[in-house]
Amino acid sequence: MLPPHPPQTTVSHHSRPFLFPETQSRVLPDPSTFFSPHLLSTPLPTNSFFQNFVLKNGDQPEYIHPYLIKSSQSSLTLCFPSLFKNPAFIYQVFISDLTISTLNNPNPNATHVISSFSDLSVTLDFPSNNLRFFLVRGSPFLTCNVMSNVSLSISTIHAILELTPNSSCTKYTIKLNNNQTWLLYASSPLNLSHDINRITSSVFSGVIRIAALPNTEPKFEAVLDRFSSCYAVSGDAVFTKPFCLEYKWDKRGWGDLLMLAHPLHLKLLSDTDCSISVIEDFKYNSIDGELVGVVGDSWVLKSDPVSVTWHSIKGIQEECYSEIIEALIKDVEALDSTAISTSSSYFYAKLIARAARLALIAEEVCYPDVIPAIRKFLKDTIEPWMEGTFGANGFMYDAKWGGIVTKQGSLDSGVDFGFGVYNDHHYHLGYFVYGISVLAKIDAAWGRKYRPQAYSLMADYMNLSKRANSNYTRLRCFDLWKLHSWAGGLTEFADGRNQESTSEAVNAYYSAALMGLAYGDSHLVSIGSTISAFEIQAAQTWWHVNEEDTLYPDEFTRENRVVGVLWANKRDSGLWFAPPDWKECRLGIQLLPLLPISEALFSDVHFVRQLVKWTLPALAREGVGEGWKGFTYALQGVYDKEGALGNTRKLNGYDDGNSLSNLLWWIHSRDDDQEEGCDKGGKFCWFRHYCH
Repeated sequence: MLPPHPPQTTVSHHSRPFLFPETQSRVLPDPSTFFSPHLLSTPLPTNSFFQNFVLKNGDQPEYIHPYLIKSSQSSLTLCFPSLFKNPAFIYQVFISDLTISTLNNPNPNATHVISSFSDLSVTLDFPSNNLRFFLVRGSPFLTCNVMSNVSLSISTIHAILELTPNSSCTKYTIKLNNNQTWLLYASSPLNLSHDINRITSSVFSGVIRIAALPNTEPKFEAVLDRFSSCYAVSGDAVFTKPFCLEYKWDKRGWGDLLMLAHPLHLKLLSDTDCSISVIEDFKYNSIDGELVGVVGDSWVLKSDPVSVTWHSIKGIQEECYSEIIEALIKDVEALDSTAISTSSSYFYAKLIARAARLALIAEEVCYPDVIPAIRKFLKDTIEPWMEGTFGANGFMYDAKWGGIVTKQGSLDSGVDFGFGVYNDHHYHLGYFVYGISVLAKIDAAWGRKYRPQAYSLMADYMNLSKRANSNYTRLRCFDLWKLHSWAGGLTEFADGRNQESTSEAVNAYYSAALMGLAYGDSHLVSIGSTISAFEIQAAQTWWHVNEEDTLYPDEFTRENRVVGVLWANKRDSGLWFAPPDWKECRLGIQLLPLLPISEALFSDVHFVRQLVKWTLPALAREGVGEGWKGFTYALQGVYDKEGALGNTRKLNGYDDGNSLSNLLWWIHSRDDDQEEGCDKGGKFCWFRHYCH
């Protein structure tokens, strides 16, 4: 059993961590425009749920469940969005339902400032009009602290049909001509009046809370009334023990705290947790599925455990060794570090990880003869990046946002898939960390020598520290509320952050756990395994589209078995690099790289059959890459081993991060009597009986 976690500090154990040479990047935005001065010495978030608030003009909306929130020119606009849906994509439509500002603002063009942020919240201040908004994820209320006496202005693009106060003028019902009803609660009596599309107030200071009424039934309003006096100002997510995450909200006011949980939260909330109660019929619609009311200021989320292993979970029968060994000899003979033509951090890292897979396959089929050649290739390819001697590219440290960028990426934001502006860090570095972990396993002396650099690369996306003196921001890519990663870094997007490949995200955290195994670091094993488990369950919840799924609208579910790019506010069937009908690319980008942990990611055999059946017709299209075919056949191997082997043996090319050895290893390690059904990963953990 893994030990409980020590206090949450950075995962690096070095008091003086290794840093790559500092960059003078030409492409990184200046954080001082939007972050409060006291935050600028702290590593700042780069792939966060509120990133749009700090990029360019800071005026693109973000989805702070259940509302879309947009901030511009001393005002904050609230939208309870409706869903646009068709077979190709779904998105939530932003409309300016309510815009909150003040009258007689002395500086109406002033912008917002982020005065604090946490795992589950961000606080927006508007210094020019003395308003502070606590944007806490999953709050059915928007909470505004009016910090000194001002007159409020609440405008709308709709017509205001009714503005009705209660007897004490501490609650108003606002009815608009788009069939929306909003409730406004004030901490002390407030006088409001209105014209056709604007509400104004008398002078006020105190707390205002605004909520959309999700349904006209009286019980919904009664729930909001009951919980209107208690509000969260921030929220932290704490790793308490393996496969466990606890949410702790910092609350003000009186009474109990009402928040909303998305479908994955509801699945993971502990049945035995008596500190919360779920209000099952109190629901808000969302692109992520229904958001359901939960009462309590601390939640415990428990994931199915996932076992991180170097080799396949079930092993390979000995009579299958010879075919794999034959492929292995050829794949290893073809390794040549001097023939690598790419200087891209992504494609180079994939070649490293591909070779590292060969070493572990060799171990598994008891053929150590090829390992020295693999070890030499890994040293020759990894060391130049660790030592800064790879002339064409290399790693550099950015102190402004707190992270690693590439030399090429610091000069051109389009190079290395935007790595220089923090795109895809867990993808690129995950492949490096995988290769480093395998090399440290097979060459312990090398591992000791390069441990500082190894930990630095891993900490770029795995750091847990919140301290100002940390070198890296906290869990750069992983979203502790959605429970999956975001690949989009410091680029403004109208639909918020996005992620395409869930499997490459899983690889990043799985590889960090392997690094923990290689270095005997049980804390890192535990954190890497835990985040891998959450990422897997999020992929199964939001990316894998089961035919029987009710999460997404029928129009979308009918046509798609897997999401291409998932955005905070959109689901797209297309990929960054391929149109929707290239289904083999959609399957492949959610499976690569093929690893032991892929078995947990695709543990639902019933779904795998649906996905392969949906993909296979696309393989008949002219020009389909052999590499993409290989991933389709790999999943076919989950339920049809012989058919998959026949198809794989006919391939004449492989993805640049894959090999014939790896495909044969995968198919031969499938279970001959794999049962139908949906395990969701629980049986893939050797110590599940010791957890929780």
